[in-house]
Amino acid sequence: MAADPPARLLLCTDLDRTLIPNGRQPESPAARSLFARLVQRPEVTLAYVSGRDAALVAEAIVDYALPSPDWVVADVGTTLLEVAPDGWRAHRGWHQSIGVDWAGRTAQDLHQLLADLSPLQLQEPAKQNTYKLSYYLHLDVDVPSLCAEIERRLELEQLRASLITSMDEQAEIGLLDVLPPAATKLHAVRFLMELLGFDSSETLFCGDSGNDLPVMTSDLPSVLVANADPALMAQLGCSAGERSPRETLYLAQGGFMGMNGNYAAGIVEGVLHFHPQLSGWLAEPC
Repeated sequence: MAADPPARLLLCTDLDRTLIPNGRQPESPAARSLFARLVQRPEVTLAYVSGRDAALVAEAIVDYALPSPDWVVADVGTTLLEVAPDGWRAHRGWHQSIGVDWAGRTAQDLHQLLADLSPLQLQEPAKQNTYKLSYYLHLDVDVPSLCAEIERRLELEQLRASLITSMDEQAEIGLLDVLPPAATKLHAVRFLMELLGFDSSETLFCGDSGNDLPVMTSDLPSVLVANADPALMAQLGCSAGERSPRETLYLAQGGFMGMNGNYAAGIVEGVLHFHPQLSGWLAEPC
């Protein structure tokens, strides 16, 4: 007898080049409509987990006709907002919990310790916040050596930080976020799980690039869309067209419902990989 669908599902997805089709690869025409049908089910709690700030997340929802989420994790995990009928509300408990790691210091304080490192190009003020220090990097930068020097300087000040690197394919430039250790997408998803009472069997994360790595290497079920960064695939020990060596990580293959596995198609394929009993949801009206 077929297994019953889960009573509920917390679906957390990155936006750029994961749900949003703004990479080089093509999007399957039906993908976003199927994604919308899936997440509009009352059993699904939808969270967008993005490197974008809240304003840019809201802009993307309009520009790409995305379903409204229930929660937004913005600024690479440094901001958590509940989407309510009267607006988006920041969760104060999350902000307080991540600030402990920097012992009262802010991103601006950390920048003063790193400002003389020439490979670091400070991103625009709108892309910074109290606990997010963001830089651009040229693609030829020796990232491991640079990160080692940043860590050395912070350790001298008895500060700990997570260094998250990724790439903006459209701009062809590297990105580096300096965050408190607890201010990652992984910690934000776990915080949300605890807040809402979800366990790992009821949670699924979808992503495509370097700042998704902490979640992808955790024990949480995760989906890597087919158009994901090849460098991230290599870090995870898998490659395009091959199955992941880890049970908790699924690499979208394409072919599901005639779609290519890129972007929203990969998300839907991944949800049905981990929860095949939900296939009926795609055929039923919302």
